[in-house]
Amino acid sequence: MAAPGAAEQRWLREAQDFARRALPGPDGQEPAALEAVLRCLRSAGSGALPLGYSFISISDLQHQQRIPCCSHLTWSTNEFREWAHQGQGALPTQTTLPRTYLILVGCITDGRQENKEKLVDGCLYVKDNTGIIPCELLHFELEWLESLFLFPSWSYIPQTNQSAAGYLEILEDPVPVNVPKKVLHSIPATYPTSAEPLLTSRIPCRKRSKLTVAGELVRLGPLLCVRHKTFFFLFLKCFTSAVCVPVLVQEPSQLAWHHVLQLGHRYTITGLSISSLKKSGQKTFVTGVPSCLLPYCAEHVREQPLNSTWQGESTQSSSLETAEQLSGSLELGFEEERPRSTKESKIISYVGVVTKILNVQAGLFLLDNQVCLCLAYLPVLKSARGLRPGACVELIDVHLLQKPLVSFPFIVLGACLSSTVVLKRFSRLSTPYQPPTSSGNLCLQLLFRYHLGMPLYLWLVSLLETFEERFSCFFGRRRLLSCTHQNPGAAEKFLVPLLQAMVPDREKARDIYNEILAKVHHCPLQKYLTLDPPCQAPSLSAVCHVAQQKSWEGFSPSQLLSPLEAQHMGTQDLNRRLVWSYCTLSAGSFQPRLILLGVLRVSSRSSLLQLQDKSSTLPCVISQKDGSPFANTALIGSLLQVENYQLVVERFLQTDFPSWEHLENLEHVREKKTSVYVQFYFEDVQVLHAAEGQLQKGLRSENSSSLRKKKDDNVTPELEAPEAKVLKLEDPKSDTHRDENCQGGQSSTGTTSCVSHLFLVTQKEGLMLRNYQLPREEDGEGQELQRSFQATVLWLGRPQLWSHPREIGNLPELEDTSCDGEEGVTQQEALLLFMGKSLRWFPFLHQDGLYRFIVPCCSDLEVFDKLCFPPVPATFLTRPSCPLCLPVQDTWHLQHETWISCLPERQLATRMVLTGMDQRIFSIPEVLSSSFTGSLVSFSGEIVERTLCASPKNEKPSTTVRLPRQKGNLLASDHSVKLSVSVAPGSPVVVDIYITATYLQHLWGLLPGAKILFQNLERKISRFHNVYCTYIACSCVSIISLPASHLLFPSSPAGEASSPSLVFLSNLRPHLQNLPRARILCHLSCVLTVYLQWVCSLCSSIFKEGRCTRHNPPCPSHTGVRQASARVLVEDGTGEAVVLCRNEHVAAMLGLSLLEWEALQNCVQSRGSMSIQHGEATGTGCLEEPEDLVACYLRSLCRSPLICRPILLDFSLDRKPSKILQPAPLQLRNFRCAEVEFVSQVGPRLSLLCLNVEEVEQDALRYLNSERIRRTSSYC
Repeated sequence: MAAPGAAEQRWLREAQDFARRALPGPDGQEPAALEAVLRCLRSAGSGALPLGYSFISISDLQHQQRIPCCSHLTWSTNEFREWAHQGQGALPTQTTLPRTYLILVGCITDGRQENKEKLVDGCLYVKDNTGIIPCELLHFELEWLESLFLFPSWSYIPQTNQSAAGYLEILEDPVPVNVPKKVLHSIPATYPTSAEPLLTSRIPCRKRSKLTVAGELVRLGPLLCVRHKTFFFLFLKCFTSAVCVPVLVQEPSQLAWHHVLQLGHRYTITGLSISSLKKSGQKTFVTGVPSCLLPYCAEHVREQPLNSTWQGESTQSSSLETAEQLSGSLELGFEEERPRSTKESKIISYVGVVTKILNVQAGLFLLDNQVCLCLAYLPVLKSARGLRPGACVELIDVHLLQKPLVSFPFIVLGACLSSTVVLKRFSRLSTPYQPPTSSGNLCLQLLFRYHLGMPLYLWLVSLLETFEERFSCFFGRRRLLSCTHQNPGAAEKFLVPLLQAMVPDREKARDIYNEILAKVHHCPLQKYLTLDPPCQAPSLSAVCHVAQQKSWEGFSPSQLLSPLEAQHMGTQDLNRRLVWSYCTLSAGSFQPRLILLGVLRVSSRSSLLQLQDKSSTLPCVISQKDGSPFANTALIGSLLQVENYQLVVERFLQTDFPSWEHLENLEHVREKKTSVYVQFYFEDVQVLHAAEGQLQKGLRSENSSSLRKKKDDNVTPELEAPEAKVLKLEDPKSDTHRDENCQGGQSSTGTTSCVSHLFLVTQKEGLMLRNYQLPREEDGEGQELQRSFQATVLWLGRPQLWSHPREIGNLPELEDTSCDGEEGVTQQEALLLFMGKSLRWFPFLHQDGLYRFIVPCCSDLEVFDKLCFPPVPATFLTRPSCPLCLPVQDTWHLQHETWISCLPERQLATRMVLTGMDQRIFSIPEVLSSSFTGSLVSFSGEIVERTLCASPKNEKPSTTVRLPRQKGNLLASDHSVKLSVSVAPGSPVVVDIYITATYLQHLWGLLPGAKILFQNLERKISRFHNVYCTYIACSCVSIISLPASHLLFPSSPAGEASSPSLVFLSNLRPHLQNLPRARILCHLSCVLTVYLQWVCSLCSSIFKEGRCTRHNPPCPSHTGVRQASARVLVEDGTGEAVVLCRNEHVAAMLGLSLLEWEALQNCVQSRGSMSIQHGEATGTGCLEEPEDLVACYLRSLCRSPLICRPILLDFSLDRKPSKILQPAPLQLRNFRCAEVEFVSQVGPRLSLLCLNVEEVEQDALRYLNSERIRRTSSYC
């Protein structure tokens, strides 16, 4: 170990090096300055030098120190521990400042530079020869300016952004290296009582007269900076009365007074003059260049009465430039008050500890974990230095606002221009410094622009905080929150319309003169009204969570079924009907109204459009109001705002209800799942931030998305942001010598050139698992099926070479196409295979659309030909025109150009382009026609009803059905969905479409009321000659329009149709099996059969005397379900029909009341079943039960003439009749209705299904009969 003398010598050499490099002062005087510093160190250390400490310059401190630290030159270890322990009282979880052993020496300055006028902001700095750094002091004297000091106790607080410098907190008074000069204080002065009349007097006085005023400081205004001018107001009060006068300090050399002045202390200010403010007419004392601030000393100050010189002088008429500019630029305002519910804020003083920085940009700090301090209305030029967690502040004359915002959890203390904020103690915790931005602060700009009161401002801040948190990871905070007039940022585009709706008219400008100078206080914080936010924009994860909660609120399985229908269902049918339901929510379904915000993305894994923020993703279905499919690829990556939407919650239940009587017992619900998505129109979208053309950036970085570089687990790498920027066309001849392999997405030339090819989509198939085996892959056997889709396209023109981004105004490929179709390349057909990441193009690719493939970093015009291969080996090709297969590469970009129907006539001169577009869109009546012969059909229609059913037993499941349930598919593979589709709302023409659950995970938006374009469905005919369609592997759907809002019911599987139309039986034909519902006025001729039974809810065997009758194997069920059916004969004078009635309709046909029907069912329960046959030939219908009282009653009821009566019957054609009717000739028959007899030609009896039965009153019967007679006679 070195001897102490050697250590001290080494320390002194380092001190000398520091003095030469850093100590401020004239050149050559560094030794004298160092000797003075050493003398101060010996004095502080009881004669010994602090060899354990080392000198540090300002520059080294700023560049080397990255974490907060403190240095205490004279403290012992125990003293430091005690000091640190006391600082952790309010925030025990925070760590204290680490101690460093550094010596800081420098001059205190106000930032002015010699021989150069500089913007002085009123802040203090510590400087040496290496640099300058801002500092904060709890106590300051004017004599300290430009003097050299040793700082025995200080803290250094770097910024959270380590690229910027921090500031110093001077914990103890600095030690002067040189003794400061003493200033004489004996001067004559005038007191405020005598000076105050000068501000109200109209007597003119001479210029250049100066006045000295002495008084007690009662109020100290904040430092204000407007248009590069900084100033502040102070108020001096008379010692013996309450009279006070204002003084405006605006000279740069006097702004440091703000650090010296302390409330309650007495001061003397010299060289004051009077200035009149033009706009307000108020007068105030103003300091001049020779003015001085002196501490008041009674022994050296004598009162000077006003002499005659003040009575003959003229008042200064020129107003202060700073004050006028302040009024013009800082036109603050406040919210319009409502007298009936307006609250009055209280003005209080408060001392508290900063426990959290809520939002430094908005000027919000949390004190004592319970009070919010708002400094937004009080400009803080010191950039909130010192207001760190753990610091103690004193608030004087601040406004207390209780519950200004319903959703804000804290009481608010708002500081206005008459308030004073004093830093009483620095924080002792290692918390970083977060400076607010002085320019581009969107919160403050909107506050001043729209004159917001405290409630609206707090709501604005909460919206902005959520907005920034959700989307700054996508676009960066600066671009997101930019607030330039020429190019407003996304946040401003989102917030401004909301504020304009809340504050439609600008309030009167904030009068800062009255706020600061008036005797009666008035400011924007004086009155307020509790605000209930009109809207909200939560994160997408919160949206999904709230939507799921709302979908289950008050939900009961019984809501999904009609009670009359549910009580006749068995266990299997009952639970199947509960498996799938949906609930729709709009913006108004939430309180407050919910606005959706998200970045439009498309998942290459699920091929779904999604809105995304930092928290989650929300699948979306986008349509266009003109009926064309959504194909705007340029919108990917844009930030969207949607206020008119339909939030759909698909509910999936797994239940084991024994019967309908147990539906209210939720213990039988084994599992609940939901799937949430949103659907909206493109026209209802507002683009807050358009996706920039980053194609060239993507080329240089090998198409690496910025999102993939994020470490946030919530951002999945599957979400792509393909770019759709068009490039400038180059001459392909100049690059014909290049032969790059563009499959890898790189070019050997290092340019950003790319190749594009225009094509027309003629057919698109659905997304599903396929056994694609590309020829380049080795050992294709044993590979799993790949999710993929394919599209048949027609290439248009030749590939083009592009560079330099610009928009294309036309389609050169179509312009170059010859009219006679001589160019074979324009007729070439190809089969595009989409797999992997290229699946992201599935939602955008639609038939009849013109698209362009862009191959980045490529200049090989033959890139498309090189990647093509035949669909089968060449030796098996029988068709020379078989299209080649082209696997779409992951790095390719797709751009939608236009629709074939939107092209101008001059670009359709060659009709050769349309060859191959032979797929026709049929109408539903054409598809249902018996003369239709096609097997694959395409048509559009509106979904009338959506029903979940079991897969048909005669349908062989496809390969994908045999696979286990795939991820994202919440329905079992043994389920199918039946969609009843009509031409238009209320149309009687309906076709059924069956879709297996395997395909449903890729089909969204199939809701009642939605208009859908179905393509390539397989048309089938049942054994009952019913036409229906099935969704197969080559099928595809496109949503043309969304359901109307009034058609969407939370628990209804389908929208209710309008009242059925009145028809005649003679107008019906047996082959019209597509009539969903109609009505006839008919006469019930007789009851043919009645069958009543109780069946087991589990196995459907006869249920008798409270148990199932099945014995082998025995059935464990103890629940029975009653069922009833009847066949009745009706006629309406034009024909006859056999009507099949079930369950409650049987009671209506028999004319039984509810009590009579219940009693009859209870009698049947002890027997198990009962059948009555009447009016049919022997051997047909149901077998009659043995004679008993119930059977006799039922038989006599069926034979009663009271049964034969006129009724209104709602029906549908029986699509599965017991007998398939064959065509037969018409026959003449007589019919009687009441006293009128008819003769009519009738055909064979039709089979109808009863949907509803209504009794007909006499007045209605007369009217309907007269109408029937009139219509019948008109046909004769």
